[in-house]
Amino acid sequence: MAWTPFPYPDPAYRYTPESLQAAWPQLHAGDREAFPTHPALVQAWIAFHAGEFERAARLGLDVGVNGYAVAHKAICMHTNYLEPNDKKRLATFECVAERCERQQLEQPDNPAGYYWHAYALGQYSQGISVVKALAQGLGAKVKRSLDMAIKLAPQRADAHTAMGVYHAEILDKVGAVLAGLTYGVKKEEAYRQFEEALRLNPDSAIVRIQYARALQMLDKKAKVAQAIELYRQAACCNVRDATERLDQAAAQKELEEEKSGG
Repeated sequence: MAWTPFPYPDPAYRYTPESLQAAWPQLHAGDREAFPTHPALVQAWIAFHAGEFERAARLGLDVGVNGYAVAHKAICMHTNYLEPNDKKRLATFECVAERCERQQLEQPDNPAGYYWHAYALGQYSQGISVVKALAQGLGAKVKRSLDMAIKLAPQRADAHTAMGVYHAEILDKVGAVLAGLTYGVKKEEAYRQFEEALRLNPDSAIVRIQYARALQMLDKKAKVAQAIELYRQAACCNVRDATERLDQAAAQKELEEEKSGG
């Protein structure tokens, strides 16, 4: 598989083991991962933050199940932001979800195994269409894994963000009545999850981007101004690594589309 290179390389994103440890609480405010003790995983995270996603994934997978968190984050960020081929995207997310299911058996108390399972299945579902994914029972799998991730790591902002996306996507695709009756999904719960994610990780661009997208899905015209303000804030967020730079670019693109009436 050919990996698309990270398009915005910057020396500021290249950490040493010492500077990585110092910046760790800010860099990992969203996932609350513990600083690694394995030297190869320190190097994997250094590669990840610099935008060397292929190297990060390989180093993580070489370590085995303890390297899955960095490997899956690298694979998912690359696939989400930089992989242009739809078939490859689907196959990659499917592969991550399968590996996470094995990880859940080996490490039932590791929230990363549940979070990346839900993330990969969620992205796969959007790729094949949320309605089709719900018919295949994938919605229940996503919800179960997100519930476990939040139960094991209630401070994990990205799990709350994903739960907000889960509620918003189902409401948008099947309508409020069916979403509520069949899936127990509510607009208020979507917004509550995003607010909780912002409380836990107030400097996050991606929380704001996903919150803004949910507002546009759930309240269309009524929340346009609030959505644009969230995109504007996201575009101005402090950028400390490659993924935050990709988030910023996504926010800038959304703002440009809003301006052009897209």
